[in-house]
Amino acid sequence: MAVRRPRSGAAALPGPAARSSRRPCRLYGGRAGAAVGRAALLLSLLVAAAAGRAGVSAAGGPEVHSLRGSWRLGNRNGSVVLRGEVPGCVHTALHRRGLIQDPYYRFNDAMYRWISLDNWTYSRTFKTPFDVRKWQKVNLVFEGVDTVAQILINNITLGRTDNMFNRYSFDITSVIKEVNFVEVRFLSAVSYAAEQSRCHKAYSIPPACPPPVQKGECHANFIRKEQCSFSWDWGPSFPTQGIWKDVRIEAYNHYHLIYFSLTSFFVKSAQQWSLEVESIFDVVGSKPIAGLVTVNIPKLQTQQTFSVKLQPGEGSIVLLVNINKSSAVEAWWPNGHGKQTGYNMTTTFIMEAGYQIEKFSKAYFRTVELFQEPIPGSPGLSFYFRINGRPIFLKGSNWIPADSFQDRVTYDKLWLLLKSAADANMNALRVWGGGVYEQDEFYDICDEIGIMIWQDFMFACALYPSDQNYLESVRAEVSHQVRRLKSHPSIVLWSGNNENEAAIASNWFSIPYADREVYIKDYVILYVKNIREIVLTEDKSRPFIASSPTNGLESVKEGWLSQNPYDTHYGDTHFYDYSNDCWNWTVYPKTRFASEYGFQSWPSFSTIEKVSSTEDWSYTSNFSLHRQHHENGNDQMLQQIGHHFKLPQSIDPVKKFKDMIYLTQVMQAQCMKTETEFYRFSQSEIINGEGHTMGALYWQLNDIWQAPSWASLEYGGKWKLLHYFAQNFFAPLLPVAYEDKGVLYIYGVSDLHADHKLTLRVIVHVWSSLEPVCTLAKDGVTVKAQSAVPIYKESINDLLERCRNCTRKSCVITFCLVGEGGLQSPTNHHFLSSLKDAVGLEKTQLSASISQRDDIYIFVLQTTAIAPFVSLDVGSIKGRFSDNGFLMTEKKKVVVFYPWEPTSVEELEKSLTLTSLVDVV
Repeated sequence: MAVRRPRSGAAALPGPAARSSRRPCRLYGGRAGAAVGRAALLLSLLVAAAAGRAGVSAAGGPEVHSLRGSWRLGNRNGSVVLRGEVPGCVHTALHRRGLIQDPYYRFNDAMYRWISLDNWTYSRTFKTPFDVRKWQKVNLVFEGVDTVAQILINNITLGRTDNMFNRYSFDITSVIKEVNFVEVRFLSAVSYAAEQSRCHKAYSIPPACPPPVQKGECHANFIRKEQCSFSWDWGPSFPTQGIWKDVRIEAYNHYHLIYFSLTSFFVKSAQQWSLEVESIFDVVGSKPIAGLVTVNIPKLQTQQTFSVKLQPGEGSIVLLVNINKSSAVEAWWPNGHGKQTGYNMTTTFIMEAGYQIEKFSKAYFRTVELFQEPIPGSPGLSFYFRINGRPIFLKGSNWIPADSFQDRVTYDKLWLLLKSAADANMNALRVWGGGVYEQDEFYDICDEIGIMIWQDFMFACALYPSDQNYLESVRAEVSHQVRRLKSHPSIVLWSGNNENEAAIASNWFSIPYADREVYIKDYVILYVKNIREIVLTEDKSRPFIASSPTNGLESVKEGWLSQNPYDTHYGDTHFYDYSNDCWNWTVYPKTRFASEYGFQSWPSFSTIEKVSSTEDWSYTSNFSLHRQHHENGNDQMLQQIGHHFKLPQSIDPVKKFKDMIYLTQVMQAQCMKTETEFYRFSQSEIINGEGHTMGALYWQLNDIWQAPSWASLEYGGKWKLLHYFAQNFFAPLLPVAYEDKGVLYIYGVSDLHADHKLTLRVIVHVWSSLEPVCTLAKDGVTVKAQSAVPIYKESINDLLERCRNCTRKSCVITFCLVGEGGLQSPTNHHFLSSLKDAVGLEKTQLSASISQRDDIYIFVLQTTAIAPFVSLDVGSIKGRFSDNGFLMTEKKKVVVFYPWEPTSVEELEKSLTLTSLVDVV
């Protein structure tokens, strides 16, 4: 996601460079000779003895001591001293101790700039919980330091950190005592980035600063830190400082396991699954260590033992495990296409020196291929994913960090957001390149619920340096992240950056033509010669693209930078257009893959209320302007609403503000419905050389704070109307209508794996009556598996004539697909005119009765007239409805409320607001 302009379209952890001389030993089961048979017997005895013990078993295993908890925290001149939690950051520590208000309240992002501009130090003492003399090696390990810091123990400098995305391990064997004093002295990320930029004297690396509307900090591209923490067009500037992940002491003898990963492959020639099991060890001392490794997957009757030899220093062993052919392997499938089966696997290391390691993990089996091939009747190449050999249309959105302060992103918060994506029929999310590589739990949840991840590397909307220090830091970052994440079946693609190919191609930063070459060279060095090289070395199980949007293989052919990365005939596109009427489907690109597109809306009043005060509750208040970080964003929403709806005129200012919020959400939902349905119905056709669209990932899923944005889930997880619409427009079976030259077309869109014979029901209502004026049932309609086919065609004039008393302004069309065995699509709608011109729309009496059934609540709605965009809102009661924002064409409708926390009928009745379009005055 760009800062959107309207457009046509490490120190202590050596990176791969240090290890390139040592080749991993690749081992295959059954090749180790007769010794394996004898060893297996010994092994089975040892494994039996150690069964049931997690992690490391048997005596002599490593000592691991966490330093999580309360640390002393102080600023540069000692005027502010407090306790701070680790993992954590300065802002949340200050807030917890009551020294600052909620950083998200009103204008506090600007008021609290001083926090990021100061230098803070975390320190603590700890007693060594073991006898130091017993251990050959003791490390101080930081899983994540945000960002620039000097690390000291007992006043001895161990090293420095400069990359938030790196893991840092410092050897403290010779300096650890019985009682120790650890210090992490941070330098302001803002000052550091400015200094790095100043030192880069040869040529400037744009952009220097974000647009003023973002109220952000400068030179984010000069620091390996969450790029949007310096501000974005949907988020505040909070360049945090802190120890944001685990920190611990690790003591060990002989050898220590640092990384452990599994990737699955299907060997077509043998028709057999295999697993590549990679273990990266640190071997202490100067001699190699030999031993045996046994991999056991009981459910697949697969057990293999390997002889291994670990070389001194850091190195990897790769084992190839062939899955027993007589076992039926259940593959991992995306949401909506099958199960997410995983198999329990135990890997046991028994070495001649030292202790036994027992590693428990889940093995998943799935293949992913990115197809880019010629298409008959179309120039260019296709761009689509095959999972386990099956082409899959990717339906979903883009993920941004769930909070400015990562220590507030709990497992429950992640589960709620990701489950909401799956509940809206999504099967994919793109982890966008201006945020963070997400925590392990994020990917665990995606594995569990079938959400495919398009994983960007953390570079976005900027050009970046390519000097040696910077590249070394990036190399360590990339190799760490790929090793950490590659076991997850949910990750289906690595992507080098967000929009940086487009930034150079479209010359966002006004670089004189004569100077382009130096930036192109930097681009290729960073994303191709470094990031891509490491990814291909570390992970051969999934595809890599250099950027998004990109022309894929065509970009590669053009030297990794295509002339027009937005070309609809290749790769993926990002598309934003706020000036044209969003109901007009002809403005959208008939692209191979839509990986970003969107419209803004405001979050609900209950979400805004928590961070504002009474004088802020107006669309034109200082607060409303301050919260909008996208140039002219509030006006663009008004303009888009104005195409089809009347603007609110209430004399009550709060009512007017609430009406505006409601209308922005209605507008956003209807715009996104039109655009997404266009991408879905384009999947099986080529028109004028364009089409075969195989993905729709809208911008954006979630919010980082309470503000107007492109999100469908508000900060806190509440569903906007867009998210309810997404549940329908991403449904596995959906009829989609559009008009072309006065003719109505309906397509049957299906993600189902089989063809279905269905009935298409088309119902026409006049706005002034709940009784349909005419109904058409077309039987025997074939909707083909995983495709979009035209199933109905009629000129609007014929339709209006057939349904007497109808005009474009007085009538509305609804339609659905019904099959056998309860198979049914959502009911879709098609407007024949703007709703501001609709004739016969009447003020309606909407009412709801609420009852409880087990853990859910039943809302029975009644209306006296047709009600467009009926919204149920229960304020800040956490939960979601089964449907919302719908067109109500029947007297009665039942909607279910799924609470996320305990509530009651009384609370829901008290909090409920029912709104439809006719309530906006």
